[in-house]
Amino acid sequence: MVKVREDYAVDGDGQIDIDGWVQQISSQTHLDDVAQFRRACEKAAEIDLQAYREDRLWAAGSSSFRIGIEMAQVLAELRLDQTSLVAAILYRAVREERVALEVIRKEFGDEVAMLINGVQQMAAISSIHHPLKGNVLGQSEGQLDNVRKMLVTMIDDVRVALIKLAERTCAIRGVKNAPEEKRMRVAREVFDIYAPLAHRLGIGHIKWELEDLSFRYLHETAYKKIAKLLDEKRLDREEYIRRVISTLQAELKASGINAELSGRAKHIYSIWRKMRIKGIDFSQVYDIRAVRILVPEVKDCYAALGIVHALWRHIPNEFDDYVANPKENGYQSLHTAVIGPDGKVMEVQIRTHSMHEDAELGVCAHWLYKGTDKNQKASGYEAKINWLRQVLEWQEELGDLSGLADHLKTDVVSDRIYVFTPDGHVVDLPQGATPVDFAYRVHTEIGHACRGARVDSRIVPLTYPLKTGEQVFVLTSKNNPAPSRDWLNPSLGYLQTSRARAKVTHWFKQQNRERNVTDGRAIIEDELRRLSLHDVDFGQVAVKVNYHNAEDMFAAVGAGDLRPAHVANVAQQMLEPKSEQLDLKLTAQRRKPYDTESDIHILGVGKLKTQVAKCCKPLPGDAIGGYITVGRGVTVHRQDCLTFLNLQEFEPNRIIEVSWGGQQASVYPVDIEIEAYDRSGLLRDITQVLSLSKSDVLALHTMTNRDDNTATMIVTVEISSLEQLARLLAQIRNLPNIIDVRRKRS
Repeated sequence: MVKVREDYAVDGDGQIDIDGWVQQISSQTHLDDVAQFRRACEKAAEIDLQAYREDRLWAAGSSSFRIGIEMAQVLAELRLDQTSLVAAILYRAVREERVALEVIRKEFGDEVAMLINGVQQMAAISSIHHPLKGNVLGQSEGQLDNVRKMLVTMIDDVRVALIKLAERTCAIRGVKNAPEEKRMRVAREVFDIYAPLAHRLGIGHIKWELEDLSFRYLHETAYKKIAKLLDEKRLDREEYIRRVISTLQAELKASGINAELSGRAKHIYSIWRKMRIKGIDFSQVYDIRAVRILVPEVKDCYAALGIVHALWRHIPNEFDDYVANPKENGYQSLHTAVIGPDGKVMEVQIRTHSMHEDAELGVCAHWLYKGTDKNQKASGYEAKINWLRQVLEWQEELGDLSGLADHLKTDVVSDRIYVFTPDGHVVDLPQGATPVDFAYRVHTEIGHACRGARVDSRIVPLTYPLKTGEQVFVLTSKNNPAPSRDWLNPSLGYLQTSRARAKVTHWFKQQNRERNVTDGRAIIEDELRRLSLHDVDFGQVAVKVNYHNAEDMFAAVGAGDLRPAHVANVAQQMLEPKSEQLDLKLTAQRRKPYDTESDIHILGVGKLKTQVAKCCKPLPGDAIGGYITVGRGVTVHRQDCLTFLNLQEFEPNRIIEVSWGGQQASVYPVDIEIEAYDRSGLLRDITQVLSLSKSDVLALHTMTNRDDNTATMIVTVEISSLEQLARLLAQIRNLPNIIDVRRKRS
């Protein structure tokens, strides 16, 4: 067994005294099942001892059991639940493959296994990020923020993040005597990723320690200089703070305020950061001398502030009211700087006990996975987690937080996904982004040359919607790298980001006019042919779409400035009278709603007359059913109506399904002719496209020619507009083995 630090319970041999340590933890936080907790400790110790006997790979002081109890100790100080502590104790054993996760699941339950698995996923993400390496995207801080955001989006349970923070806290504490390369690597990762994560979760208790310890290794000279300056004045400073506290305590008591006062510990990194930002030296840092006042209620905060300002003159522009205007991570306190006794500047912080607990423990202060009430979460906890996710998802879109509320109300900002480059860097994209969007996000030239993509080592279509955590490798062409015009067709789904679309459009604009004219003419002619629009006067169409002549119109289509679907729509309106467009409208009324006596629109009953049943009088939103009467159309009942239930039992053949609905656009039956080389799954792929387009299929007829192995299909579908038809034809044309697809004229 291993020896542990003096602050852990040990037996006479200096080994971990499990019973004594369990008792120590029980005094710090609530344990639901002490026997299970002790069993987890014994399991971790047993795994550790077995590993030592088998390979003797670990040195004294570096066992997975010791690290596990250190992590549990950190979580106990954060007042986390027993499940989190058990997961922490067993985590390193699972991570180092000394025990299978399934074994832990069977012995300690799904929840413990889920937490360990979540922490492993976070470890995998951060291990791919190399803080000491260069950034191929050239945006170091943005890259780090993406890693932080990615970590949080992958966390379903905030306890996973807290266990990982505990693990990194133990790691940074334990590298004091490690080789310099390891010290720097751990310190950089902690400083770049996990200290900001602790800040965003509002856990000052962890944040300050992570910042100071990592700063100690990353900037050793500056750290030692400030530490020495603090130590030189420590006795004088402590005596000064005692005098201030004595004066304040007497004044507060005289005013009836029951306050708890203390000197506030100074953090070396915060001093160094303030010196750099303000361009001042150590002697000008006013909050080296600092006092914290804790009071029962908010009103006492302002009363105490008045007493402080009555005693000593406050410094202008050095007052912050974070009580009325909390920081974005929920932090609340009053901060003021005053010229205290002997003309020395000092800082005073005033907050309630509850605010202080929030500032130190963040989300942990609201964690209620304790006792038997395991389904509740405090509103403060929920608010902090909601804030965290909103900021991480939307901060980059907004630039700052000033407009966040408006954007939340209008819901105009989409969720983000976070994917890896082959080098392990993180790229953030809008949800639904494709490999082509990814290629243009990395570099414009990579986007232009993109010809395919591998996601997690498998080939995917360029229209594949990427997901958080996937690694994307873009396959590029070295010969004539140029984007495809199909990428600009929104119906095909290659591009989802305006950035990528603008890059493709710009490329085509740079091509010579003659090529754009030629390509534009070919695109329009192909679109019109598929829609069975013939004998089009391009000159007249050009005028209708606001171009001087047909050549300008072709050039605009070729450059990506004009959509071919818009040209086709205008051409159809010019060729056919309104009553004949897309076949006769008289055939298009199948879905048109009908008014009931109460002017409620009801869908799904064809052209039958409808009326609301007087027995139950259903209202919009009620579950309803229809009964076909003799001569009076369909009577609509509530589904729980006694009359309707009787009708269902005795006349089931006259019961039909109906539903509430608003006014819908008219739809039109259109015949589509498809020619393709026959293959297995062809019909399935075509019907899947039809299903995803939400187009109702009225008829489908297929013929196969065995001589040339081709198939011809005639599909009758209902559509609402020419744009929808063009989109559907484009999607079918994009399927493998399709020779041609067009609208069929009778």
